[in-house]
Amino acid sequence: MPVYQAPVADTLFVLNDLLGIERHSNLAAFAETSPDIVEAVLGEAGRFAEDVFFPLNQTGDREGCHRHEDGSVTTPTGFKQAYNQFREAGWGGLSADPAYGGQGLPHTVAAAVNEYLSSANMAFAMYPGLTRGAIAALEQHGTQEQKQLYLPKMIEGIWTGTMNLTEPHCGTDLGLLRTKAAPAGDGSYRITGQKIFISAGEHDLSDNIIHLVLARIDGAPEGVKGISLFVVPKFLPDEAGAVGARNAVSCGSIEEKMGIHGNATCVMNYDGATGWLVGEADKGLRAMFTMMNEARLGVGVQGLAVSEIAYQNAVAYARERIQGRSLSGAKAPEKRADPIIVHPDIRRMLMTIRAVNEGGRALILWTALKGDLFHLSQDAKEREAADDWLGLMTPVIKGVLTDKGFDNAVMAQQVYGGHGYIAEWGMEQYVRDARIAQIYEGANGIQALDLVGRKLALNNGRAVQSFFAEVGAFCEAHRADERLSPFTKGLKKGLNDLQAATLWLMGNAMGKPDNAGAASTDYMHLFGLVALGYMWARMAKVAAEKLGDGSATDPAFLEAKLVTARFFMDRLMPETAAHLARISSGSTSMMALDAAVF
Repeated sequence: MPVYQAPVADTLFVLNDLLGIERHSNLAAFAETSPDIVEAVLGEAGRFAEDVFFPLNQTGDREGCHRHEDGSVTTPTGFKQAYNQFREAGWGGLSADPAYGGQGLPHTVAAAVNEYLSSANMAFAMYPGLTRGAIAALEQHGTQEQKQLYLPKMIEGIWTGTMNLTEPHCGTDLGLLRTKAAPAGDGSYRITGQKIFISAGEHDLSDNIIHLVLARIDGAPEGVKGISLFVVPKFLPDEAGAVGARNAVSCGSIEEKMGIHGNATCVMNYDGATGWLVGEADKGLRAMFTMMNEARLGVGVQGLAVSEIAYQNAVAYARERIQGRSLSGAKAPEKRADPIIVHPDIRRMLMTIRAVNEGGRALILWTALKGDLFHLSQDAKEREAADDWLGLMTPVIKGVLTDKGFDNAVMAQQVYGGHGYIAEWGMEQYVRDARIAQIYEGANGIQALDLVGRKLALNNGRAVQSFFAEVGAFCEAHRADERLSPFTKGLKKGLNDLQAATLWLMGNAMGKPDNAGAASTDYMHLFGLVALGYMWARMAKVAAEKLGDGSATDPAFLEAKLVTARFFMDRLMPETAAHLARISSGSTSMMALDAAVF
């Protein structure tokens, strides 16, 4: 049977020692966020994830969701009771605006909690996860009346939320969507069309489901310039906000899918459903991308989360499973064989997963802090820099950490050998669940194109140049420090490769756009390695300083940080050279074959 323990100690190291979130106590959300409070919140969140969400993971996968003849959907056994516990404990409103009933803690803390819940039960965590994205969109783009009507109940968890973009004939290319919105003459619209792949589209966890739906108002321009966003509740609220009549929206079917069986992924039919415009007409993508960007960072967390639980179980198995003898001599001579954790190739897999997980956790929380600074800082320059970082890192976090998350789940499965292929051990579920994160909320190839095609050139390259300067300055500042040179040398080499790749794109992509497309995925992963390497170099600096000045309360923890940082630089960072070589090869051989030859 699988096991899970929330990595609270590692999260606290990142928040307190790396990020020093206490330094931001002048900002509203951080004012009450002392280290003791953060530790208490994360400790309780970890226990909740372990005790309430995690026990339902395998059973939810086996049972799945069920659609009934009336179009209603029931979630797996135990989900509704667990959701009620989640709601009553207030976890859904952890970082939400206190004006609407939220607790107002930093999004940085909520991101950490989201990791624990997603590790424990990714399919279950998606229900409140989608709601958080819908809340963000309504907070930024809804009218005051919409906020007052929907946000308190969504934050409390009595109502949940979704996002409805994809249609049978269009996913990424939303300009092709056909869902229509006809003015009803009373300020509302009648929404007609079909949406597919709608996570949490119908279920029995909440009293109402608030759908955010992209549609085209009659007479609107074709393409993305004519798309609007609408709020379409499952039940129409009355003037007092109570659940009223059923709206003309229904679940046509539940998708039969590879993983996340505990989440109801629905085909949603809108048959003249009543909806209300959110934001400006024909500006729906701008409003929806508030939710999309929130979701993409959340999906990056999912990549980390599945990788983390896969790692924990692979480690537990490797310590217990005995097979063969160590190449350097028996390590457990009293046994008939040694535990497989003594074998270098097992260590290669476990260390790779560990290095990505701990670096990824730091990158996610670093980025979440930038999000808090963007929303809360009174310093215009600080807000601008935070916004630049968020825009640049969103596709990297989504694309790289979900690719790595799947790869790591497969590696963890490999540690198990044949048992990894057997359902009762749990590893094959993590592989199946991890796979979707590379696809939804914008497939990873689209994330790579977004990075290369949009984010690099935005504001004359201000964000990427700032990143280069920040990482370069760190390397230069610690170049002569013998304790840090093993980390800064590797990081500087990776940064040089990233800058060379960027220059190559500048010189070769404008005249031949296929070069940008051919390079994009390698560029995204090259960027990801440097970003992760930067996190590792900074964590190594903290660990070395605390060990050096005697302030370490857990020296073994910090020593492990230094070893893992060294492994990252020795074994993973050199991959930047391969990415650069592939980028520099251009697109000629990739695009040479005629389509008919394939």
